[in-house]
Amino acid sequence: MKIKSLIVEDEISAREVLKSYLTKYCPQVEIIGEASDAKQAIEKIKSLEPQLVFLDVELPFGNAFDILDAVADKNFETIFVTAFSEYSIKALNQSAAYYILKPVNIEELIVAVNKAHENIIKNDSFNRNRIVLENYKEKETEKRQVVVPTLEGFELIKMEEIIRLQGNGNFTDIFLIDGTKKMACRFLKHYSEILPYPFIRVHKSHIINLNFVQSYHKSMGGYVILKDKKEVYISAAYKQEFLKHFS
Repeated sequence: MKIKSLIVEDEISAREVLKSYLTKYCPQVEIIGEASDAKQAIEKIKSLEPQLVFLDVELPFGNAFDILDAVADKNFETIFVTAFSEYSIKALNQSAAYYILKPVNIEELIVAVNKAHENIIKNDSFNRNRIVLENYKEKETEKRQVVVPTLEGFELIKMEEIIRLQGNGNFTDIFLIDGTKKMACRFLKHYSEILPYPFIRVHKSHIINLNFVQSYHKSMGGYVILKDKKEVYISAAYKQEFLKHFS
């Protein structure tokens, strides 16, 4: 099955490189059109109805999020193509979006295309574009949603509802304010990289939301009591960073 695909990229040389890589390494991709700015992209997504869009984040006449907003009624997979930006990478990871960094790495491209292809074949109804757009529009970072991959699929969790996270081998247990626990199919390190302040790592096995700290105790090396009455120890390696937030 060929994937009807649109390339949205304003730099001609970058567009040609991406086309070359796709033709050579991703035979399941059929390029049905190209666009060099946000206006063209919106028009072509509406007229061509691609299944997959390779979308540069920064474009003339708008950005990737303006495009997604304008075509919110269309259903397609997106692979974002972006120059490295800690802010944008964190936002895309929070939304479980597929992205590749410039300059394009062939292995990363193949992995992203295979994932998108798999979702298209499965007719996966999980709308990553909607989550990306909602998170982008939400200026209060802790009110954004994080997409949590589980053994059953995906769950959306508002960051402000997370009290703490605990490493559990290859998984991470996420404890919520309503008393429930979600088991994510990701290492704790993944969440230490994508969750913004007020989440901080306090131990090799624990990340806490500072908004739910009820008290700090110096005894036994130092520990906090959180709103769910859980005691979490602060390891020496993270103590200075933790105390800095309360100075």
